[in-house]
Order: sequence, then structure tokens, then C-alpha cells
Amino acid sequence: MAGNILDMQYMRYINLFERVSRIRTTVCFPYNNMIVFAVSPNKVSEAIGKNASNVKEISEILRKKIKVVPMPYGKSAKDIEEFISAVVSPVEFNKFEFSGKGVVIGATMQNKAALIGRNSVRLKELEDILKRYFDVSELRIVWGVSV
Repeated sequence: MAGNILDMQYMRYINLFERVSRIRTTVCFPYNNMIVFAVSPNKVSEAIGKNASNVKEISEILRKKIKVVPMPYGKSAKDIEEFISAVVSPVEFNKFEFSGKGVVIGATMQNKAALIGRNSVRLKELEDILKRYFDVSELRIVWGVSV
């Protein structure tokens, strides 16, 4: 039941986003205490608005931070890597591996901690995002370059 309530909430977020930005999307999810909207790569700057006006307006209405990222066209390793990179930015990772249904991300100790989050909150959010949009069933975040 909670899933339906959450989905309805995100449908409202999407409706607001589309009304303010005039850009269509079907992708909206929570990450790191903000609401992330994914739009067609050629519509990102239009969705953000001049001087980030659309993002600021939506953010004020929802009283939450907003982020707009490009939604990849495909589901290749490169597509998934670029999408994750956009979602977790400004946190960076230096290694990415995708095999079948699993993703391994390598990062410095500080960035690994930022990617996992307190009580693994960000890790769980990223896992949910990858499951939902890329059918990835396992996500591991490791320290260092060698994966």
C-alpha cells in the first residue's frame, strides 16, 4: 500500500515538473534528500530553465532540492555509468563495471562513504533506481581503483 501512496506523490511531482518546465518526463525518484527528474538529454537545459528558474520554482513549491539529469536512451554499461554519474554528482567514482545484472562502483574512501550514506541510505536509493530503470539486481561500492 505504501508503494501506491509514494507513486501518487511522485505522479504529483511529475505533473508539477511538467507544468512548470513544459518538458515531459515519466522518471522521478528520491536520491540524497532531493527529487531527481530525468528527461531527454536534449531537453535538460530547457527543463532547468533560464538561470535555473524552473528548478528554483519547483524547489520552492515542494520545499525540496531538485535535480534534473539526462535519461539515457539505452541500457548499455556506458549509458548506466553516465546516468549514475549524473545522479550522484558532485560525488565522483573512478571505476565502473557492469556485468549482466550487477554493477560495481569503485571510489576513494571519502567518495565511497558519500555514495553509501549514513545507514546505507544512498546505497539503497541507488539500488532501487538501478533495479527500476535498468533491471540491475546487485550494486556494490568498493574502495580503491582495483575492482
